[in-house]
Amino acid sequence: MEHHAEVLTGGVWRPRVPDWRDLAAIVLVLAVVLLIGTGAHQMVAPFVPAHQPEISLSPAALPFYTLRTVMRMLAALVASLVFTFTYATLAAKSRRAETVLIPVLDVLQSVPILGYLSFTVVFFVSLFPGNMLGPELAAIFAVFTSQAWNMAFSLYQSLRTIPTDLDEASRSVRASAWQRFWRLEVPFAMPGLIWNMMMSMSGGWFFVVASEAISVGDFQIALPGVGSYVARAIQERDLAAVGWAIVAMTVAIILYDQLLFRPLVAWADKFRSEQTAAQTVPRSWVLQLFRRSTLAQRFNEPIGLALHRAARARLVLPDTLRQATRWSPPRGVVDFVWYGTLVAVTAYVVWELLRYAGSTLSWDDLGIAGSNGALTLLRVAILIVLASLIWVPIGVAVGLRPKLTEMIQPIAQFLAAFPANLLFPVAVFLIVRFDLAPKIWLSPLMILGTQWYILFNVIAGASTFPSDLREAAASLRVRPWRWWREVMLPGIFPYYVTGAITASGGAWNASIVSEIVSWGPTKLSGSGLGAYIAQMTEAGDYPRIALGVAVMSVLVIAANRLLWRPLYRYAERRTRLD
Repeated sequence: MEHHAEVLTGGVWRPRVPDWRDLAAIVLVLAVVLLIGTGAHQMVAPFVPAHQPEISLSPAALPFYTLRTVMRMLAALVASLVFTFTYATLAAKSRRAETVLIPVLDVLQSVPILGYLSFTVVFFVSLFPGNMLGPELAAIFAVFTSQAWNMAFSLYQSLRTIPTDLDEASRSVRASAWQRFWRLEVPFAMPGLIWNMMMSMSGGWFFVVASEAISVGDFQIALPGVGSYVARAIQERDLAAVGWAIVAMTVAIILYDQLLFRPLVAWADKFRSEQTAAQTVPRSWVLQLFRRSTLAQRFNEPIGLALHRAARARLVLPDTLRQATRWSPPRGVVDFVWYGTLVAVTAYVVWELLRYAGSTLSWDDLGIAGSNGALTLLRVAILIVLASLIWVPIGVAVGLRPKLTEMIQPIAQFLAAFPANLLFPVAVFLIVRFDLAPKIWLSPLMILGTQWYILFNVIAGASTFPSDLREAAASLRVRPWRWWREVMLPGIFPYYVTGAITASGGAWNASIVSEIVSWGPTKLSGSGLGAYIAQMTEAGDYPRIALGVAVMSVLVIAANRLLWRPLYRYAERRTRLD
């Protein structure tokens, strides 16, 4: 267009020359690469458990600690993306795989972060003896367990609710499964997945103390990071250090929001499924900078071309292999063998667990864990209902207004990332000062970091809601109550179910750090399964840790099977945007 304009006006067309945008892009890229290189170098330093570096409460140490924490969370995010694209895709594409993978995902989501650390930290440390990489991998894996399940549920939900007309159109042009995946399914799922990536990143901050200040029985590791900084500040009752940690978190959240997630949200807006153009679109100064940078365009052009060709490639099975797979045994026989194998494996695992625990545990232990689990279940149910009533209307209002979304996005990320540990001083002081009941007033700490799963998913659903449907409802002058019941709530329902599932699973995980809190020598317990597992972990009682984790897994799976899965199926049948 610029060339044509120059010809029409009688001028001479000249190619763009590098300007300040190119310089800014180069500086930004070099700064990010330098920071990543510095953090990665520290992750492979020598490690001696008996001579660990002391965590300093000096504010000058916080920039380095923040870099280490962000590096771990980004590494966990990359691992979560790889897990999501393989695990969720297989679960959504294969009926038999779904019968196994989704219940397993329910179990993995229900296992608290301390449950993973109790059994994996020694493995990772022994995997790289004398090297910091072992403890680093243990911390990254702990953060991974707070990120991956939410993203997997998001992609699974999106792949199961692909509009029928789009799927039929891709099949009518004889697109291969590979082409449908990259040209239709991944773009359709991308807006929701990016919002869940933001939520997962914030969820990692919520559990950063447990992942960096690792304490399992007599085995203790304090990795340099914001989490271990906060843990020591709480131990020494240093309010000033807690304040500096909040400042460091705020700066880190703003930076990765502006440099990573805001550009992703603006880029993913082009994947909205609608027939009319949106009136307003999200913007990002970083994305605009790289789009207008001549050097960045020249560098990205071959990469983009290669990715484009890879997505359009017709990857199909060779003729010989395709002919070999044409014959398959009867479906009933395959199902019988498949489900029979699953039942046998499950029975063997249950038998081994009972045999292992039978020599140590009694029926009284099961009764104690069960009663604590019932108390935590009641708290989770009440908190999810309250969070839904509050955040669904707010999420719809924000998601329908892109400019408001840009303002709310970093605020919501900060609130979602705010670790409950930083509120322990306030909670302990108020409960002790006014002689309040810990069983009641410690409960709000459980939902502090998990209610945002509902908000982020509702925002994602509202922001991708087709503009033509909104315009049709407006032209028909649909009344507000009917607009909510027949237009907006069905449109966001699949996203809400995903957010509610991950919020409830996150609340169970948050009970570990919320049902028993401490501030210096003062320790309060609100009872419940989270407090039970935390106490057993501190004591290094592995049989009772396993019992608490098993009870929590059973309760979460039961809730998912009886409530959330039926709602998922309802969303697939009745609320698809076809």
